[in-house]
Amino acid sequence: MDQTALDMPVAAKTAAKPRVGLFSSQLTLYTCVILLAALASYAYWLKTRSIFACQAPGYSADRYLAYCNGGNYADFEHGAFFYNLEPPALDYARNADVLVLGNSRLQVALSNEETADWFKQADIRPYLLAFSYNEDMVFTEKLLQEVKPRASVYIINVDDFFERRETAAAKAILNDPEARSRYVWKRFSQRLHQPICGAFPKLCGERFVIFRSRQTGAYYRIPMNERRLPQNEASYDPSVDEAVVKNSTALAVNFLKEYAKGRCVILTNVPYPQTKMADAEAIAAGVGLPLVAPKVDGLYTTDGYHLDRASAERWSKAFLEAAGPEIRSCVEKQKAARS
Repeated sequence: MDQTALDMPVAAKTAAKPRVGLFSSQLTLYTCVILLAALASYAYWLKTRSIFACQAPGYSADRYLAYCNGGNYADFEHGAFFYNLEPPALDYARNADVLVLGNSRLQVALSNEETADWFKQADIRPYLLAFSYNEDMVFTEKLLQEVKPRASVYIINVDDFFERRETAAAKAILNDPEARSRYVWKRFSQRLHQPICGAFPKLCGERFVIFRSRQTGAYYRIPMNERRLPQNEASYDPSVDEAVVKNSTALAVNFLKEYAKGRCVILTNVPYPQTKMADAEAIAAGVGLPLVAPKVDGLYTTDGYHLDRASAERWSKAFLEAAGPEIRSCVEKQKAARS
């Protein structure tokens, strides 16, 4: 047997090689398992927490994704307007004849063909500038200062609007210096989401998602739960909260003086279970304006908050029948004054 310089048999040295190979194979296998686990965990995170938690059928030349119920994506629409990440949307809002302000109850109630057809036939340009997160006047004031709208009519949902509280979305935008970069990233991620989830929908989740029209601001929601439950039927609370009315009326007066000069203002209140209609009527009376809020029988919400499709169409039809003459008159007078 050959000897080494240390007088050791060569066989003794070569006998240890299989152990090294075995250890190397085990390490490689362990590394692969860790990498696969990490990739699986990241894929799960993408499908449940990011924009890929939502499907992509709502994109179009006119629509972008406004909200995806993935925890690390959520709101985009607030930043899209505040940071001008969707310039055509701001342009359409600025040049609209009628501007709709308020929370997502009014936004959903007027996002339908009934509304679109009425304004088309009237040759009037509307823009739905209401927002999710139960948005109020704090964010809207900032936005109006930026948009500088030319609208001759404001339609405002009274309930919860004339308040000075920062919603979660507004608080982030108005106070967090990193917010802009996050919204820019959200905008970029839509460029990945649209082709990937469009071509391979099984790779993406089924979370609730809202797409929004750049031209009108209208919502397109997926999926829609249209099951009608008794507890989701619209109703009306006859009681009046004097403290709420007093505070909201004062805020409404200041808001209208500052942001609605020379414009027609139509106040409304979209119904839901236990609608605070008596409060809304008292606030409207306090600012000297009528409340155009038709009480249509048999309306239902999808979630105790937003009207379902059929109810939204019926309510918007009744609302436009009641408010239509004033809308037409105000827009015509404004156009005549400009010409």
